[in-house]
Amino acid sequence: MAAEELEDDNTTAVVEGEGAEGEEPQKLSLDVNIAKPSACERRITVTVSREDIDRYMDNAFSELMPSASVPGFRVGRAPRKIVVQKFKDQIADQVKGSLLMDSLGQVAEDEKFAAISEPDLDLEAVEIPDEGPLTFEFSIEVRPEFDLPKWKGLKLKQPVHKFGPEDIDSQIEQMLAKYGQLVPKDGAAEEGDYLVITLRGLADGKEISKDEERVVRLRKTLSFVDGRVEDFLALAKGAKEGDKLTAEVKLSGSAPNEELRGKPVTLEIEVLEVKQLRLPELDEDFLAEIGGFKTEGDFRDAVQKDLERQLEYEQQKAARAQISEMLTESADWDLPPGLLKRQSVRELERAVMELRRSGFSEGEIRARENELRQNSTAGTAAALKEHFILERIAEEENLDVDQGDFDREIFLISMQSGESPRRVRAQLEKRGLMDVLRNQIIERKVMELVKSEAKFEDQEFTPSKPTVEGVSFAVGGSDGDIPAVVEDEEDDSEG
Repeated sequence: MAAEELEDDNTTAVVEGEGAEGEEPQKLSLDVNIAKPSACERRITVTVSREDIDRYMDNAFSELMPSASVPGFRVGRAPRKIVVQKFKDQIADQVKGSLLMDSLGQVAEDEKFAAISEPDLDLEAVEIPDEGPLTFEFSIEVRPEFDLPKWKGLKLKQPVHKFGPEDIDSQIEQMLAKYGQLVPKDGAAEEGDYLVITLRGLADGKEISKDEERVVRLRKTLSFVDGRVEDFLALAKGAKEGDKLTAEVKLSGSAPNEELRGKPVTLEIEVLEVKQLRLPELDEDFLAEIGGFKTEGDFRDAVQKDLERQLEYEQQKAARAQISEMLTESADWDLPPGLLKRQSVRELERAVMELRRSGFSEGEIRARENELRQNSTAGTAAALKEHFILERIAEEENLDVDQGDFDREIFLISMQSGESPRRVRAQLEKRGLMDVLRNQIIERKVMELVKSEAKFEDQEFTPSKPTVEGVSFAVGGSDGDIPAVVEDEEDDSEG
């Protein structure tokens, strides 16, 4: 019964620092020493006075006395000395938890940390001494302190383009590719054809990775998670079934295989089959199937809207790059490697989410995703600095996110993926990405605010045709699974 009674009293013990009802809680007499290893790191040493320890212990035993069960005495009637002797260890553990919780809360309030991680505190290593004060240490990552740069009245260049019939035709061909049928081709491979290939990565003659029967489109560049074959078109053009090709791939500095980062590996490509794409006819049944379009003209109008949405993405991207460069020019803070490593996956997920809501195809998303992976460290550092500044602007301008913002973003993502908004939301929640989506919305709102105060100069923009084929394969191999951000194999719960 004693253990149960102590457990029941735990809530009372946690708030030992509070006074009587209606009174302000009594503050702890803390000695706090703060070291700053970097702009985003704080190493904090806290010393709790002996007087506070004794006060918490005394209060905890006073709460326990009426319900303490000691053999030989009626419940609540044992002398305090005996109760202290019997329950000293259990009460010490409770008081330790209360002191740590109250100390952390008071430090956070007094120092006004904008924490971006949980305190790195080893609870098991902390013990309440029999005599003298209690001292403990912890590390925490915080938003850096900085003077907000001037963000009103920036001069920006904005890409503009008027889409014509040729642009729409090209986009339709790309869109119809996922509905087309791959058929065997007689003759050698040409640009735009498809190759069924087996890929083997070799280091010092030893196989380190293999990917069988991968279907890739023959484009100028073949992009992997950890590197690229820049002249893939020149290498594979004219290839036939049974041909074997060889290329050298220099792995990126963020390749999954840490031992081979920055080193060249050999890529062997065996051509199993050459295929070409047979596109479907835009007849009445097909138009109705892919979007409920009544006429080809309706479909072309929808394609043009997609192109305009992608242009909007390019405008956002260009404006963001210029704004980020201007705002982060003086942001020379050192960012902790651990923070960068954790954030790199989140930044990749945010970027892919942005591409999805802008209507890009899966092939284009894979190519851009691989590029982001290969430059993850530098890109993450820049994105984090940008985020800290945009977050500060959002706070000062009272910008926030409401349910309508979430619904709108999820609807746009669902349009690209072909899944229902309900399923998209379930996937985001399952993978813990709603906070990433929130940051994306906030940052976009801040960017819109900055742009509303900026001065623009139009600059003609020519949409580029896809020249990179993206493959979710690491040539250098990997010790673990590559974080998946493109697809989520969740069972459809809608029934």
